[in-house]
Amino acid sequence: MPIGAQPRNAQGTVGHPYSALNLRLILATIGLLGFTALAVILGLHGLIFAAVVAGIVAGTAVVDIVVIQLRRRQRARDEGGDDHSIFE
Repeated sequence: MPIGAQPRNAQGTVGHPYSALNLRLILATIGLLGFTALAVILGLHGLIFAAVVAGIVAGTAVVDIVVIQLRRRQRARDEGGDDHSIFE
């Protein structure tokens, strides 16, 4: 990472930092898909307790995705733009 002044075309500033909501959305989606697949595989192999734990983690990812989308919509309303796409 270069040291020095921030480039003029950078999206974030000290007073208005760039949001990491898109990265958080991608990571939560990957977690949802991964832990859902893991829960199914564990369930098919008869490891019910481990499958339930993986399912709970997948459910947490669903809640996180909902919260992220609500925050992205609020940010779009505050900035006056529309945010119809899942990923910007």
